[in-house]
Amino acid sequence: MTVACAFLLVSTTALAATAIHFEPESLPALKEQVAHHEVHALAFHPASTEGHIHVSMNDGRHFTVVYSTSEQATLVALGRSDGVRVLIAAAKPKAAAKPAHHKLRYIAAGILVVVIIVVAAVLLVDRRRKLGEAGEDDRAADGAAVAPSASEQSTPSAGEPT
Repeated sequence: MTVACAFLLVSTTALAATAIHFEPESLPALKEQVAHHEVHALAFHPASTEGHIHVSMNDGRHFTVVYSTSEQATLVALGRSDGVRVLIAAAKPKAAAKPAHHKLRYIAAGILVVVIIVVAAVLLVDRRRKLGEAGEDDRAADGAAVAPSASEQSTPSAGEPT
């Protein structure tokens, strides 16, 4: 178990060590470093007006330099004349976005409307039922107060017609 943990620790630190962090650098500083043979490789990433260069130094440091795309040919020639490995990255065309289909949204909205209608109907029916029961209880209470008691209904008196 400890061997596995040690291997995991070593591989994690190795992966962290392989992550490249590019620090910003100026274009004049890059030209000076190329002239002093300190640059190992240049990777150009052109854009419409302004691109950036990933610079790998012989000592293992990495820089990123912003440049104008009109200067690219000059910088490539400068790097190649000094024997620096030069790579020009091709911009990948972005795939056209699919039109957004809102079909699922409409279905979900329809289901929500149906649920709201069903809940409203259940609440309405329940309210009417409770009002109906309350009305019957009130009528029964009112009827008991008006109705004669059992002792009053027992026998008619002698002077009353039958």
